[in-house]
Amino acid sequence: MMKLRINWLAMLLAGAVCAAGELRAAEMKIGLVDLKKVFDGYYKTKQADTQLKERAADSEKVLKGMIDDYQKASTDYKDLVDKSNDQAVSSEERDKRKKSAETRLMEIQEIERSLKQFRSQTQTTLDEQKKRMREEILTRIKDVVTEKSKKGGYSLVFDTASQSINQTEVILYSAGNNEFTDDVLSELNKDAPAVDPLKPAETKTDVKPLPEAVNPTKKK
Repeated sequence: MMKLRINWLAMLLAGAVCAAGELRAAEMKIGLVDLKKVFDGYYKTKQADTQLKERAADSEKVLKGMIDDYQKASTDYKDLVDKSNDQAVSSEERDKRKKSAETRLMEIQEIERSLKQFRSQTQTTLDEQKKRMREEILTRIKDVVTEKSKKGGYSLVFDTASQSINQTEVILYSAGNNEFTDDVLSELNKDAPAVDPLKPAETKTDVKPLPEAVNPTKKK
């Protein structure tokens, strides 16, 4: 009799636990945010893109000037080499021209080293700046999402734009309930500067790597 009573109490307890679990699940409120839409639509993202492109363009101008100097030095070097092989002049003059060519070659090699160093350092700086800006933007977005989630009573918030490691959508279906992407964007952009209606809208483009320096002295 005691055993039956204990089993009965255990069944009642198990039922109560299940009921409580179902109640907690029913009370859980799940929110949805399209992080890609928020990130792309945030005015600070566009500002960061503009800054990166301007800095990359300035670096490309400097690099182009260095490459022009490099190519000019290479042309001078080839001219000196040709003149040093001119049999119409004395051997002393040919030796003199050869030494001038060797000096010019050393200058070219120094320019080449400077080119490689400038390109490497500039690209690293651009990559670090891009990473830092992205992290700052994502931190701000997360803060706003957290604030909105707490006010809305959400227990969990999923990113509808997220993808798995296989590049497939994580959320396969959503009725769109509890979607508050636009609310997040509105909060983020409430302090955005006024847009000039006469100024064409900027399109987002990735910052391209700086061009490789071409060795003009290399034989094809």
